[in-house]
Amino acid sequence: MAYSQLQKVEANVHIKASADQFHNVLCNRTHHIANIFPGKVQSVEIHKGEWGTEGSVISWNYLHEGKVCVAKEMVEGIDMKNNKMTFKVIEGDLLGHYKSFKFLLQVTPKEKGSVVNWVLEYEKQNDNTPDPYTLLELTVEMSKEIGAYLSQDHN
Repeated sequence: MAYSQLQKVEANVHIKASADQFHNVLCNRTHHIANIFPGKVQSVEIHKGEWGTEGSVISWNYLHEGKVCVAKEMVEGIDMKNNKMTFKVIEGDLLGHYKSFKFLLQVTPKEKGSVVNWVLEYEKQNDNTPDPYTLLELTVEMSKEIGAYLSQDHN
């Protein structure tokens, strides 16, 4: 049997927007991310289910390391009370490098704004597969953009 192991990379992003506001965009208004962060996210579309529901399937077209990539994700879990979400990648470019890939999101309210915590949980196809630090950077960048957008107050 092939050796495989779940690995993680993680980052925290401080934003001025509230945890509820940020979580609401990622949960219920995911398609707006393409408008907020058009430099890297070209489109976010729903394939199955409805925005903001567990089991719904979303596809992302995004730029990563200068290439146009696609990720189809299933919303695996939503915890409104704790502003948490889990996205499981079910199709797309990432699965060319990883056996499994998940994005875990938690937004924690702070006195001023909130902290967005991203955990990328993955299983490499082989030992030559790089850790997804550039993708983590992209999620950090996206979080900062969404945070800046939300704190400019256009609801």
